[in-house]
Amino acid sequence: MGVRKVVALFGSSRAEPGSGAYARAYAFGRVIGERGFDLVTGGYGGVMEAASRGAKEAGALVIGVTAPPVFPGRAGANAHVDLELPSPSLLSRIERLLDLAAAAVALPGGVGTLAEIAAAWNRAYVDRLAGRPVRPVAVHAAWRALLRPELEIAPGDLELLRFFEDEAELRAFLGEIG
Repeated sequence: MGVRKVVALFGSSRAEPGSGAYARAYAFGRVIGERGFDLVTGGYGGVMEAASRGAKEAGALVIGVTAPPVFPGRAGANAHVDLELPSPSLLSRIERLLDLAAAAVALPGGVGTLAEIAAAWNRAYVDRLAGRPVRPVAVHAAWRALLRPELEIAPGDLELLRFFEDEAELRAFLGEIG
């Protein structure tokens, strides 16, 4: 068996089991596992837990990059994480998530998710400038209104993001990165 590529998934820690956001994250995690990828998330609850569960049930290895000094009230990684990698800060956590991943997928979320999108997008931008292979970034369409050409964001820079809405579009994105 060959080495499987890893996909980083970002999203809200606030999604509750039984909610639509939790169910969608579970389905997206399952698609990632079914497409033959392993998964890395921030390792905690909400979307991270739901996606971890879906990916694990589909046969993926699940990695959780937690940040205990930042979140001392959290008990540790969710029950679906196979390997927990603690980080000392939010920035090192994001960097580790991106270092482990061949691609990134961002679901709806808050400020933390936005920071992760910005970091993944910026890494793709810098890699393109340097002539290195670009690690693809798929962003849920819910972010489209915020991530648009304005200020200094050129349309070509926006093209580094692939917007998706459903499982079929995520499956197609993952098929392109094989």
